[in-house]
Amino acid sequence: MLPRLLARCLCAAALLLLAQPARAQTVLNVYNWSDYIDPYAVARFQQETGIRVRYDVFDSLETLEGKLSAGRSGYDIIVPTSEPTFARLARAGALLPLDRGKIPNWNNQDPALLRRVESSDSGNRFGAIYLYGTIGLAIRPDRVRALAPDAPLDSLDLLMQPDNARRLSRCGIAIMDSAIDVLPSVLRWRGRDPNSTDPADLRAAEESLMAIRPHLRAIVASGNIMDALASGEYCVALTYSGDAIQAQARAREAGRGVDIGFIQPRQGAQLWFDMLAIPADAPNPDAAHAFINFLLRPEVMAGITNQVRYPNAVPAATPMVRESVRNDPNVYPTPEMLARTFAVGALAPAAERARSRSWNRVKAGR
Repeated sequence: MLPRLLARCLCAAALLLLAQPARAQTVLNVYNWSDYIDPYAVARFQQETGIRVRYDVFDSLETLEGKLSAGRSGYDIIVPTSEPTFARLARAGALLPLDRGKIPNWNNQDPALLRRVESSDSGNRFGAIYLYGTIGLAIRPDRVRALAPDAPLDSLDLLMQPDNARRLSRCGIAIMDSAIDVLPSVLRWRGRDPNSTDPADLRAAEESLMAIRPHLRAIVASGNIMDALASGEYCVALTYSGDAIQAQARAREAGRGVDIGFIQPRQGAQLWFDMLAIPADAPNPDAAHAFINFLLRPEVMAGITNQVRYPNAVPAATPMVRESVRNDPNVYPTPEMLARTFAVGALAPAAERARSRSWNRVKAGR
């Protein structure tokens, strides 16, 4: 009698469960740069957690900031660059402070690099480091040597000296359309504080850029620079280190004889960080914390670096990065190169506007 009664209870329980509506699957909404993750990492996260990932991409910080500033973006994870967007969103209360109790892998990050980010995020409250890199010159060495054989290949002089720019204009020069990336680099080249917004310093940087402005083929978004480099449209471009490395790989795959190198200026290169952050109104903050914790696992970060060729801030990942990538100083700067880098800090709104006005004059050529 007892077994039959038990069977009836189990059957009734099963029918009751079937009558219940299916529990909705948690969805993690990610907003990241295009071509900036290992697809296997996303698939693995979904398999391990049962959380479905909806993955959208943006092509500029302005697009990202516009989405977040409007509120109710619907995203749980965003990947803003430390300056200016990440710092500005943090100041505006648009980001959720991270709960490190939900990120056991937080301490996998390099403490020295976390300290460099503190100029944008005091106490590292709002973001974990995703990937980082430097700003320098992507070049086609064969074309540069042919047109300007005496120009230095370790300095921004290659671009910023007007005579060099004039000679190299024949094979195409481009710079990023980004005030925060270009103006500090030029200030450092001129021996001034790269974070300065003193009117005299901004005028000095502006004058230097205006001197080479007639020789520029383009002032363009970095993503467009990468494709144009790979196709051989430019022989010199001021851009991100990772864009140069990715363009190099694409050029090799295309087999058109386009060889691309990268120069980290001896005067000191700008160091930037892309951050993992959670919007203040994220619909699924627990899933977002789980995703950050997953990405900070050494084997996951190594896979991402192998895929996109940008360095990560998890030292334990380095031995798992392909030797050709981890031993390339253009991807992983040496300690000496890192010592010469600088990071830009957050600016007051008035100072940001002054820098933007200076940049707009450069873009307009007047």
